[in-house]
Amino acid sequence: MYLSCVARGESLTAEEIGSALREALAGKTPRRVLIVPPDFTRFHSNAGYITNFCYHLLRSIAEVDIMPALGTHAKMTREECAEMYGDIPYEKFLEHRWRDDVVHVGTVPADFLREISEGTWNEPIDCEVNKILFGGYDLILSVGQVVPHEVVGMSNHSKNILVGLGGSKFINASHMVGALYGLERMMGRDNTVTRKLFDYCLTHFLADLPILWMLTVTTAPQGEIRTHGLFIGEGRKPLEDAISLAHKKNFDILDRPIQKCVVYLTPKEFKSTWLGNKAIYRTRMAIADGGELLVLAPGIEKFGEDPVQDRLIRKYGYTGRERILELFRTQPELRENMGTAAHLIHGSSDGRFSITYAVEKMSREEIEGVNFRYEAYKEAVKRYDPQRLSLGWNTMADGEEIFFVPNPALGLWAERSRLI
Repeated sequence: MYLSCVARGESLTAEEIGSALREALAGKTPRRVLIVPPDFTRFHSNAGYITNFCYHLLRSIAEVDIMPALGTHAKMTREECAEMYGDIPYEKFLEHRWRDDVVHVGTVPADFLREISEGTWNEPIDCEVNKILFGGYDLILSVGQVVPHEVVGMSNHSKNILVGLGGSKFINASHMVGALYGLERMMGRDNTVTRKLFDYCLTHFLADLPILWMLTVTTAPQGEIRTHGLFIGEGRKPLEDAISLAHKKNFDILDRPIQKCVVYLTPKEFKSTWLGNKAIYRTRMAIADGGELLVLAPGIEKFGEDPVQDRLIRKYGYTGRERILELFRTQPELRENMGTAAHLIHGSSDGRFSITYAVEKMSREEIEGVNFRYEAYKEAVKRYDPQRLSLGWNTMADGEEIFFVPNPALGLWAERSRLI
């Protein structure tokens, strides 16, 4: 079964989405269902509405559990679940604990990894996923958005399961595989080194799981979710068709580089630089050498999503690819937390442009301690008010030209000559 629904106008309506979901689930009589949606950091995926619809459609015939694909992120609060998923009882939401509740399902051989990584990775990788996937469910709905992503190239599909519900060993190693290969070689592309790794695990270790993919392509101008496409089915076709549409909706290819880029991070979505550094990942291919990135981040209150990540980021800082690789070779705690090492690599411009975090919940000493520049949020917004700026090019009253991104999680911005 495969079903695609693409908006004729600006967005699919709720009725069109509901009709597609009913058609996709028609005739299915599961006894136990697991829904795996994204967490609050993917609020604008419209996966919240889809999860709510499927829950109410299926709860009369099946026991329905929901496990948000947290990956390394913090557990969702009751308030976040209510805002994103609507009236689903909070007790239906299960927490993925990436360091504890996982089982080993197979090992990816070193020879395969050496081949797909062009020699940048030469060790086997153990694949771990949450044990709940083998808990007797006869239907697993994997819901989420396909959008450019720094670790895999284009998000979702196999990543939603293998990272969203993955274990610490696999998440750490897979993130480092991508970091070593090079973020800018992967952003916005299918069939990257990391995607090949995920697909190998899906095919070789998880092929018997009854997964039905429900993939969206969305944008959110002025915070209003627009669902441009919904792709439902088994296998890889939903991903490939979603990527094709996302290339049209979530890419902004510029004919000239940005000298000053201003990015706003909504405080509900972005509370750590672990998440907020999407401001860097998604714009770095558009910013000029010697340029500036100003991140307006009123909700940022920590660096990592858990205490281990936070401590390591504070200790080593965003000091550039070569420095982190040097430390990675000599510091056992970075070897044991490769995902954090990869994050430190991704979160630096390698000296190519400056990065300033404008915050109100962290101190100058904390921000500068990890190698970012500091600015007080209340001072930055006097000049760069996110409520007054428009997506794209803006000319300030004194003639300064900036490029404004109101939510970096929803796209990729690149200067044409940097697409390799």
